[in-house]
Amino acid sequence: MRRIGLAVVLALTIGSLAAEAQSPVGKVPRIGFLVVSSRSSVSARIEAFRQGLRELGYVEGRTVFIEYRYAEGKLDRLPALASELVQLKVDVIVTASPPGVQAARNATSTIPIVFAVIGDPVGSGFVAGLARPGGNVTGLSTLAPELDGKRLELLKEAVPTTVRVAVLFEPAYPRKEIGIAAQALGIQLISLPVRALADFNPAFETAIKENAHALLTSPSVLLNTARHLIGEFAATNRLPAMYAGPEFVEAGGLMSYAPSYTDLFRRAATYVDKILRGAKPADLPVEQPTKFELVINLKTAKALGLTIPQSLLLRADEVIQ
Repeated sequence: MRRIGLAVVLALTIGSLAAEAQSPVGKVPRIGFLVVSSRSSVSARIEAFRQGLRELGYVEGRTVFIEYRYAEGKLDRLPALASELVQLKVDVIVTASPPGVQAARNATSTIPIVFAVIGDPVGSGFVAGLARPGGNVTGLSTLAPELDGKRLELLKEAVPTTVRVAVLFEPAYPRKEIGIAAQALGIQLISLPVRALADFNPAFETAIKENAHALLTSPSVLLNTARHLIGEFAATNRLPAMYAGPEFVEAGGLMSYAPSYTDLFRRAATYVDKILRGAKPADLPVEQPTKFELVINLKTAKALGLTIPQSLLLRADEVIQ
């Protein structure tokens, strides 16, 4: 009896090990991460997403795999990269910005898609509603249209003499609120639409020709990709500038006001976790930002001959000396 019992145990053990060895790697969840820009430009955001996964108990390379794809700012590469992720049969695709979401949606109508950053997901047609997105797409909205007005208000507070503000924006992104804020603040806007890198120099020439007192940028993948070009223009022409992301200020820009993008990417991991556990994107409400960050570069202010009001400095989340 003992021999029979031992044989059974051995058989079960060997069978279990054999089954484990033969189990496909695909059983480990696989996340597709579609990045519109370069890795270096969003490294902090990617790390925030990975941190979010770790906080939820995932170990990259062991209990979850992430397939990264970078378009390097070349939007025409997005369809092929999105298709690659679909062919790999990833369990969920994480991306940001309208071009990234659109490419993922065009590539699949079944694989769940989580956007970490979208200004107006309803207006862009990515979800039916914030409470019940419908379809295979959900994620986090940045409330970008409303924030443009707040950025203009903060810029006016930092530089009270400002009357004419050049606004760099990508036409695909909504920006209705800034006109309302400009009228209330007595500011004249100089619109500088850009659709490609070739549009920036003509836009800069228009800003100078129209005698702009300051510069404001709206959130956009294209503008983020060209942030060093924009920063150089502002510095050369001694224009105080308000940006839509802290990366600009870290690169030498004057100030920025935006949702905490790293926090949004960290929270995107929660969506991924819920989906991997069986939740459907259609039933996961789109969430709004809960953290906003004002970043001011005092070194740049000094170079421009500006004195930032103490009241503004006290409200800043980060001051770069």
